[in-house]
Amino acid sequence: MKNIDSFNHVRGESRYLDDIPLIQGTLFGVALGASVAHGIIKKLDLSEALALEGIVRIFTDKDITGENQIGGIVPDEPLLADHHVHFSGMPIAFVVAETEEIAREALKKIKVEIEALPVITDPREAQAKGELIVPPRTFRIGDTDAAWQDCAYVFEGKADTNGQEHLYIETQGAYAVPLENGVIKVYSSTQGPTAVQRAVCKVLGVPMHQIEVDVTRLGGGFGGKEDQANTWAALCALATHVLKKPVKYSLHRMEDMAMTGKRHPYSTDFKIGLSRELKILAYEATFFQNAGAAADLSPAVLERTLFHSVNTYFIPNVRVTGNSCRTNLPPNTAFRGFGGPQGMFVIEAAIVKAAESIGVEAAQIQRINLNKTGDEFHYGQIAQSESQACWEKALEIYGFDQMKEAVGAFNKANLLHKKGLALMPVCFGISFTNTMMNHARSLVHVYSDGSVNVSTGAVEMGQGVNTKILQVAAQVFSLNADKIRINSTNTFRIANTSPSAASATADLNGKATLIACTEILKRLKKVASDELKIDAKEIELKNELVLAGGAETGLDWKRLVALAFMKRVALSEHGHYATPEIHFDKTKEKGHPFAYHVYGTAITEVTIDCLRGTYEVDAVKVVHDFGTSMNPVIDKGQIEGGIVQGIGWMTLEELIYDKEGKLKSNALSTYKVPDIYAVPKKIEIDFLQTEQDNLAIFRSKAVGEPPLMYGIGAYFALRNAVKAFNPAAELPFDAPMTAEKVLLGLYAGKY
Repeated sequence: MKNIDSFNHVRGESRYLDDIPLIQGTLFGVALGASVAHGIIKKLDLSEALALEGIVRIFTDKDITGENQIGGIVPDEPLLADHHVHFSGMPIAFVVAETEEIAREALKKIKVEIEALPVITDPREAQAKGELIVPPRTFRIGDTDAAWQDCAYVFEGKADTNGQEHLYIETQGAYAVPLENGVIKVYSSTQGPTAVQRAVCKVLGVPMHQIEVDVTRLGGGFGGKEDQANTWAALCALATHVLKKPVKYSLHRMEDMAMTGKRHPYSTDFKIGLSRELKILAYEATFFQNAGAAADLSPAVLERTLFHSVNTYFIPNVRVTGNSCRTNLPPNTAFRGFGGPQGMFVIEAAIVKAAESIGVEAAQIQRINLNKTGDEFHYGQIAQSESQACWEKALEIYGFDQMKEAVGAFNKANLLHKKGLALMPVCFGISFTNTMMNHARSLVHVYSDGSVNVSTGAVEMGQGVNTKILQVAAQVFSLNADKIRINSTNTFRIANTSPSAASATADLNGKATLIACTEILKRLKKVASDELKIDAKEIELKNELVLAGGAETGLDWKRLVALAFMKRVALSEHGHYATPEIHFDKTKEKGHPFAYHVYGTAITEVTIDCLRGTYEVDAVKVVHDFGTSMNPVIDKGQIEGGIVQGIGWMTLEELIYDKEGKLKSNALSTYKVPDIYAVPKKIEIDFLQTEQDNLAIFRSKAVGEPPLMYGIGAYFALRNAVKAFNPAAELPFDAPMTAEKVLLGLYAGKY
């Protein structure tokens, strides 16, 4: 089954926000962002801007008809700055004009005076000053205090990871259109249509049935449009609510980069203790998360960091503490992996620190400590593990011992080029860690001509979820794909949706579709049973034919549907699915929060140019736990994309804010993402097929987020290559490993 969007994508016919034909009279909005990161607004003069011909209105916080608040988890984020500004780029005013050009010209004429206040950009400084978004949380198992005395080796260290720009191809934006009776339809580039609906309703002061949010697809999201789409939708809807006119705002790239949050940077202290046999007996970590100026999704991101802080290892004594620290940066937000990668990087850094100090290879420690089925995670869930199967298969099929020998021979023979190898095992939990979010609905219509229409809460953003949902309907009804259409995501068709995130979208919405289609199928079988006067248990639908006991009956799909319609049988169903078994008690920090875990192992090989500090990723070779993949082509594409995005985070992509909180890496000339020359020369993926039951749709495990963590292996492979050239190099655990850092490491203390 090919991706159903491919045909339109390559022909340029797929519809995005900017492709929606404009209604006559549409106005255009542009937001004015704060020029400083922290301060008090002393003066806001709009008079010169308002005098421009074509300016319709300029909105400030005083024009908000409901509540000036878009914070979700914590109500700490004004839509428009009222008295204080808390980050550079924070919206202060919203200019609405007859054209975008006039609106942008007006921005230059608004006079703002802001009395500067001290700026905090470092999460450790924020924590020291008590600037926390929420109180700290600690997950624990065993007794680390007592365990240290049993350790033959104990090491402490610090690990830092920078943020990451989402850089979706389609920037943030919204288009609000007034309908009858005060209803507003909002076309939004969002992963969370219901989140947009709630935010707009709060700002306007209207009930949810007055706001319709519609999403056909996104030009990329990666988490950046899970909550942060709310701002732009609320601004457009506010203007539409007041002016009774359509209003559109699509951000320019540099606006998007400057005004939106990124992946959370973290600074972390760790302590690890091992036995003489290299078993990890104790592990502690204290995470300092840079949340930015408001909560956004930071508490939930931090929670997942704690969940994934030991990666795929069984450690009997663990204590991990997370601090969500308020700084004067744009509120950081969800990003593929949602805090998991930051936690995994630290445990891998701790293992490498121990390995280098003891004088063994990190892979020895990794392999000995892989979890197995029956082991308890530090949050109480019992593992159903594929970690050892993935590890052993990767070593075997890719010939890791031979790769290691070849790398050693290359490094011995070459003075100015060195290779590095690293293994990266992954264990990632699938579900929203907030249990109540794990539910979805699907509305399925079978029309009287036999065609089918499916609406769910899933948002298509390039991950192929629409294709998988279509596959579910096609498999249940045994129909050709051309008879099934997947509708846009719409809050008037499917209400109270969870965002398309957490790698759970296909599972939740696919299971809801399965339920709805199965209910309709039962009714159709009953109609066939009555018509043919045979037991319904003998009837099956196959290739659009009705069979009884495996033999054709003369009925086909189209005739059966027409018959059901004539008999007034319901051909529509609204299926609801809620993930069973999962639960988590935050008062005890224990439970069973994940439907299942995804496992895998990646082998990464790199080559460094020791004169220049530049490098290439030669290969990433993966064994990945797919369960039973329902669409290997889409799943393989997701893994390839995740690997490259993870490598980008670990190597090229360096976010830089100055001490005043202004983004310096604010354009594609100063912020580097992997291009065709930076991606691995070779990516090999092996499907670990397993037959055991899981809660995935058709046992096809999620592939959205887990592959990104394979990219962490590139950091440690580069570190090993630097060490091959300069064994005495003192390399801090500080990602990304840019070419500049590689060059410094190659020669630090060498001469």
